[in-house]
Amino acid sequence: MFKTIFEITKMDCPSEENLIRMKLDGISSIANLDFDIPNRKLTVFHTGTAVVIEKSVLELNLGGKRISTEPTQQTSFKEQTDQKKLLWTVLAINFAFFIIEMITGLISKSMGLVADSLDMLADSFVYGISLFAVGGTLLRKKHIAKVAGYFQITLAIIGFVEVVRRFINAEKLPDFSTMIVVSIFALIANGICLYILQKSKSKDEAHMKASMIFTSNDVIINLGVIIAGILVLWLQSNKPDLIIGTIVFVLVIQGAFRILKLSK
Repeated sequence: MFKTIFEITKMDCPSEENLIRMKLDGISSIANLDFDIPNRKLTVFHTGTAVVIEKSVLELNLGGKRISTEPTQQTSFKEQTDQKKLLWTVLAINFAFFIIEMITGLISKSMGLVADSLDMLADSFVYGISLFAVGGTLLRKKHIAKVAGYFQITLAIIGFVEVVRRFINAEKLPDFSTMIVVSIFALIANGICLYILQKSKSKDEAHMKASMIFTSNDVIINLGVIIAGILVLWLQSNKPDLIIGTIVFVLVIQGAFRILKLSK
């Protein structure tokens, strides 16, 4: 048995963890995966060489880099029997906030909230693929990933078109108070998801606290929309909202391409 450690610089939250799990699913030489999200480390316990594993990790473009490979005597691993229940919980939270942010974004005319809702939907896709592909064939997993990826890209492109239209035409200012309040609740929801998923993986209090990493893309996006709402009020301009919306749409498309990599 060997232990290979990878550094995954863009593994900011559990959605990236699930992407990696799905990508490595089916590699028979893998005995166990151990994720350390706060430190952005992945430890793979496997037999044989790590060539195929490393290739799969690099294909996701999450900043993966092999740090070391060494023999290990460890052959038994703790099973996470509650993983499916936790995935359903975070899926429900993310999908609920996709609906909430999409509706409030359209009503308040905030592209920042609309874009963030798609980011929530992107996470929902990842958790959903993890759940619905469990026990299914590799072909089924690839089909679900392809549909989800292209659907996500389509929504993001529609968002881009709307951003350009609002840049060109004079539009009513978005409701800054709605932007700020809804984003604060979304920030809390993302924190809850991180806590729930990490709580099941460690009994060490310091590690659980570390899981609330504020470098997470989701948290940064929420803070970005809050700041954009403040700037809309201060500058009396919709440009901050359109700028943050554009940035998030780019992140959503990047996430979609990662999902599409699972279909190959």
